[in-house]
Amino acid sequence: MRATIPLATLAVSLALTLAARADAIDGDWCSAEGKHLRIDGPKIAIPSGAEISGEYNRHGFRYVGPAGDPEEGQEIVMRQQSEEEMTLRRKIGDALQPPETWRRCQTVS
Repeated sequence: MRATIPLATLAVSLALTLAARADAIDGDWCSAEGKHLRIDGPKIAIPSGAEISGEYNRHGFRYVGPAGDPEEGQEIVMRQQSEEEMTLRRKIGDALQPPETWRRCQTVS
């Protein structure tokens, strides 16, 4: 019976950790076009693979594409819509582009 208590505690702890993470924009996101990005607090690995910092909050992220990057000078704003979906908007110059829908990347084994 004693082994049951630590296992139950571990299961509850794991469930709470996963629930907390799912309620934040942090993690891996994939676009329908096959692009990928990873958010970890104020750090982001953008689709080109560059790792930069941006403006982070629990359900959103903003950055400006760095010099030499395909997104150079573009303002990128992301907003989490649900646990599995976010919208990404690009501002190129003064032109706000249509929103893109990104989804959490699925683990492939």
